[in-house]
Amino acid sequence: MLTSVQKEILQTLINLYQSSNGKSIKGEDIAEVMARNPGTIRNQMQSLRSLGLVKGVPGPRGGYKPTIEAYHSLNISVSDEDSKVPIYKNDERLEEVSVAKIEFTSVPQPSECEAAIKVLGSIKDLNLGDMIKIGPTPVNNLGVMGEIVGRDDMDNILLVNTKTIRSIPKLSVGEIASRNVISFKMDCNIRDAAKKLIANEIDGAPVMKDGKVVGVFTVTDLVKAVAQDNDDKTVGDVMSTNVVIVNENLRIANAIEVMLKKSISRLIIADNDNNLLGIVTRTDLIDCITSLDQFPIKTN
Repeated sequence: MLTSVQKEILQTLINLYQSSNGKSIKGEDIAEVMARNPGTIRNQMQSLRSLGLVKGVPGPRGGYKPTIEAYHSLNISVSDEDSKVPIYKNDERLEEVSVAKIEFTSVPQPSECEAAIKVLGSIKDLNLGDMIKIGPTPVNNLGVMGEIVGRDDMDNILLVNTKTIRSIPKLSVGEIASRNVISFKMDCNIRDAAKKLIANEIDGAPVMKDGKVVGVFTVTDLVKAVAQDNDDKTVGDVMSTNVVIVNENLRIANAIEVMLKKSISRLIIADNDNNLLGIVTRTDLIDCITSLDQFPIKTN
């Protein structure tokens, strides 16, 4: 059974080790962070080494490194760099911290749902009253947003009063896409295209040439054409070529990321030969994520 001091030393070592990208950590650095005597740290390190929780690294650049057992003793999962769960404060990612574990402490009372967040890295810049966002997690794309209402520096745990919980379904865009796609030919008159948009209650559709997708004609393109006295042009003349074509196996979480990066509101789904298979819009993704038939998303 680790003492409270040993747990604090081990947690500090893991935090420093993570932020140093795998370099060994000197006892003096641990002592400085903990505001303790370096001699105390060295004495405790001997005990931690005998327990197999710490490994000593000799030489001028030596120090200490945590073992796998150290992570297990503090109930921390060891994960790869690519699977780290980010924390955001004021919409800015905190680069040297990540989430190791999320536990919901009061799920039966959804109006008072709290989450205990086990953090890897220093939590000194995370204070009571701060609004933070966590996620997405690598497996189920879970995201949590809430206010910090408690902090345990010894165990590196934040208590968060959750405001919103989101989980993106493990579906592909092909599973939610519209298959009966309205489309335009290149030589379609803009006036006729506008009538087609209104009749089908859509704000955009792909433009086809020889059976392949070559662009997208949207309400925005229509308004620009009218404003520039180009309403006598064809769809092919004014269409947007900023069209992103994806495979139908693309996950919803990845589709959202693509839309945000490309600043677009729809993705065209096609096969490897660029044959049109379907279309998925921002509205489709929102409907999928917020569907109460699949899972609850808000806690209060």
